[in-house]
Amino acid sequence: MEESDRKFMRRALALAARAAGRTSPNPLVGAVIERDGAIVGEGYHHASGEPHAEVEALRAAGERARGATMYVTLEPCAHHGQTPPCVDAIREAGVARVIAALRDPNPRVDGRGFRALRDAGISVEQGLLADEAARLNEGFLTRIREGRPFVLLKIATTVDGRVAVAGRRYLVGKRALREVHRLRDRYDAVLVGVGTVLADDPALTVREVRGRDPLRVIVDSDARTPPTAKVVRARDPQRTMVLVARDADTRRVNRLRESGVLLATMPRDPRGGLDLGAALRWLGEQGVNTVLSEAGPRVAASLVRAGLADRVLFLIAPIVGGGGAPALADAPTALELRDPRSRRLGEDVAIEGYLRP
Repeated sequence: MEESDRKFMRRALALAARAAGRTSPNPLVGAVIERDGAIVGEGYHHASGEPHAEVEALRAAGERARGATMYVTLEPCAHHGQTPPCVDAIREAGVARVIAALRDPNPRVDGRGFRALRDAGISVEQGLLADEAARLNEGFLTRIREGRPFVLLKIATTVDGRVAVAGRRYLVGKRALREVHRLRDRYDAVLVGVGTVLADDPALTVREVRGRDPLRVIVDSDARTPPTAKVVRARDPQRTMVLVARDADTRRVNRLRESGVLLATMPRDPRGGLDLGAALRWLGEQGVNTVLSEAGPRVAASLVRAGLADRVLFLIAPIVGGGGAPALADAPTALELRDPRSRRLGEDVAIEGYLRP
């Protein structure tokens, strides 16, 4: 591939990233149309039900798309969904060449788009910046391949690995808090345990940056979430999902249901808590691609222990001698991060990496 091909694909990836947290259950997709070395059209998928990236780019290009090259971050669709097949629009526009970063593993696509384009006489190449495209769509890819959302664990700790300090509501400073709110904006759902609700009464909204609020998911096996909690009294209670055990107290469950939040029942795990694997599979069935876990040590450790956590972000405050539980209570003793990275966020340090290959 020429360096110019990489440049145009990087532009398509940057466009796709603009819609993070807004396209589920669909993937993030960007498209760029190039002719004679210049971009003549570009677009990205804004939200489920809206035009796909390829169609947006073709509309912008108009007649200039004839004989041009399209760079797209994911294989164009060849089936009728909420919108018509993109391969039909590409063929009718007269595009001569399509370069795609990734093949779409969705069984409704999975190579059919590429075959349809080739059958129409359009040159097709795939694999350009595939690793970058896979990272961009790790939520969609995880849901399609494993039937559950991609899970990022966010854990704020002291230097000695504790999650609380007496007299402080937040361990970390403003810049780290902004990073958490930026992630809330970009993830489909934020998940906490009922212990966090009872201890901190969080709103789980986006406030430190401009953005939209995620779906709020409460893991609450015994339906202990108070009807007076902020996540229940929110202006949009239908964006709060409380996951309870099938045998939870009926009166408490009914009180929560009457408060206006959504409820779903899950089986318990062998330890008596909620079966988090079942909970995540259920969220995947609802079209949730990505989950940001801001849960406490026990739920976080359960996710790690069950192999359900994909990536971890530690926000480490410059404090020694913290209280509360260890950051990952009862988790495996050795966790080796893959592709670890660190950065400063004001006075705090962020360390992040993948827990799974």
